[in-house]
Amino acid sequence: MTSVRARVTILVSSAVLSLGSVTVSGAAVAAPVPDGSGAPGPAVTSVPQHVDQRTKSTQPVYDYAAAIRESVYVDTTMDTDSDGKNDVIAVDIVRPSETALTGVKIPVIMDASPYYTCCGRGNESEKKTYDADGVIRKMPLFYDNYFVPRGYAMVGVDIVGTGRSTGCGDVGGPNEIQSVVDVIDWLNGRNTAHTADGQKVSASWTTGAVGMIGKSYDGTLANGVAATGVKGLKTIVPISAISSWYDYTRSGGVPYSDDYMPWLGAYVGHDSPACDDVRGDLGDNDDDETGNYTSFWAARDYLKNASKVKASVFMTHGLSDYNVQTNHFSQWWSALSRNKVPRKLWLGLEDHVDPFEFRRDEWVDELHQWFDYWLQGLQNGVMKDPMVSVETSPDVWRNYQTWPAVNRPLPVPLAAGKLGALGKGSVTVTDDPDLTEDDIVADPSEVIAGRQMFLSAPLPAPVRISGTASVTLKVKSDSATTPITARLIEYGDAERYSGIRRTDDSTCEGSSTDYDDSCYFTVEKLTTESDHGIVSRGWIDAAHSKSLSNPTPLTPGKWTTVNVPLRAQDEVIPKGRILGLAVTLSDTEWTSPNDTGATIDIDLTASKLNLPVTSGHLTAPTAPQSIQVKITTPTQRPNLHDPKN
Repeated sequence: MTSVRARVTILVSSAVLSLGSVTVSGAAVAAPVPDGSGAPGPAVTSVPQHVDQRTKSTQPVYDYAAAIRESVYVDTTMDTDSDGKNDVIAVDIVRPSETALTGVKIPVIMDASPYYTCCGRGNESEKKTYDADGVIRKMPLFYDNYFVPRGYAMVGVDIVGTGRSTGCGDVGGPNEIQSVVDVIDWLNGRNTAHTADGQKVSASWTTGAVGMIGKSYDGTLANGVAATGVKGLKTIVPISAISSWYDYTRSGGVPYSDDYMPWLGAYVGHDSPACDDVRGDLGDNDDDETGNYTSFWAARDYLKNASKVKASVFMTHGLSDYNVQTNHFSQWWSALSRNKVPRKLWLGLEDHVDPFEFRRDEWVDELHQWFDYWLQGLQNGVMKDPMVSVETSPDVWRNYQTWPAVNRPLPVPLAAGKLGALGKGSVTVTDDPDLTEDDIVADPSEVIAGRQMFLSAPLPAPVRISGTASVTLKVKSDSATTPITARLIEYGDAERYSGIRRTDDSTCEGSSTDYDDSCYFTVEKLTTESDHGIVSRGWIDAAHSKSLSNPTPLTPGKWTTVNVPLRAQDEVIPKGRILGLAVTLSDTEWTSPNDTGATIDIDLTASKLNLPVTSGHLTAPTAPQSIQVKITTPTQRPNLHDPKN
């Protein structure tokens, strides 16, 4: 079944009927754009037809079928494939023809991506298609269908070394970021471009105000471009996006997989000897063998340049995302907060999923308001809405004024087998690389070789965990280093979120043509009755605990303190649940095999769980607890070598 929201159908119908009577007088006009501080733009002297002053919103008054579709090539000063010619960046544009005829300048919504040719975009893996002359025909996703009739241009950019652009990509590095900056410069009159037959072309049709949007790699590019401070970029909407490629490929010196960067570069990039050489350099410089943070990773760390961000940021992330893990949104959010960047945050229960799939109506409406405010200058009140929206149970959302709710975590002491009691002496963990996560969380009341489990008493009241937990361990090792893994688990029977599934129903968000429709399948959320859930995970190489760049080998037999950061979370744990902290060493299931066969002692008096809870506390059990765990669905780590993730 396909359904179209009634308000869209009515507005499009009335808009099409009124197109013939459009009259425009005077000079070309453009909507005001708020500056980076969130202040309103200049007063509007003439209102474009697509702006409804009463509702402070853009309306679908332009004919999508008659839209201008064009493909241009933006010039760069890079020669990344060393062929003696500067690289060019392929840019595909869909924009309303009516504004071109009347001289109304419009803003740009941009999705820059490496995926347009290799893999496609969205849940249905849509790719760009072209007519016989090589001009864009179908633009993936709904953005052009929805926003072009409302007075926006949609721009799809093939980043350097991908699609129809020339050159070779450097996987999140300076060249890929610069290739997008060059396009924004062209849109603002600071760069040149040409058509396929070499004719120079300008972007005189735009205000130069750009909003970037995209999921995963695409959203990562938005983060990276914003961190350059390029003029003209007014807002970004990163969805499940990376903030540091070091943190994407490893955790505290522990790699998630080997040779990921050259693999990804080959998957999305051009198949040529020159690009093979570039990817060879990626593999030579990624320091998989050491896990060190080097200049290679610093060049792909957008956090260090967060102070340059002038664009507003509307980010979304899934709290179950273990492809782009939740530390990416949390550390980016914190950096933006320190620099007082205007921002908004949605946190869903889902994993690596676009909110267009799991909260479609609300997402389209919110995105519409966000772009209207930041790109069209319409004072619609979107910045007065709550800053944060969190999905607390399937399809149940709660708004908050800030995130995280707790900036100073609660220290929870550890005792032998107990969480919430100050212990004495020490406990021992010997590495067992054969332990799976299902082994680790099962039988929490029992002694299992290779695991130390610490359990709380049943919670006397609900607690909300909001922020980034960590585990501080004072350890003594018999090895110069060892990975240390921590898992926070909640035990208790409940119906828990377990994923999404595509349905046979679809909805249409915007206008359609026979070659580019706006209709997409919906999804339904799945739940499973289970007796436990993973709250968070974390890994660190003990030698990297004090410095990611300059690891300090452990002195066997000498005590040292190691901090294991867990992944950010926002979850309400109901009354009666039991929290468990599991500590193991190597994790061959969720990270690259790196077992050292080490044994560590944990000094209980100087070790603790640092838990960001809004209220309440954890107490230790006063009597032995018997917790039965039944593994009904074996845990599976996301395959990073799968572009669908």
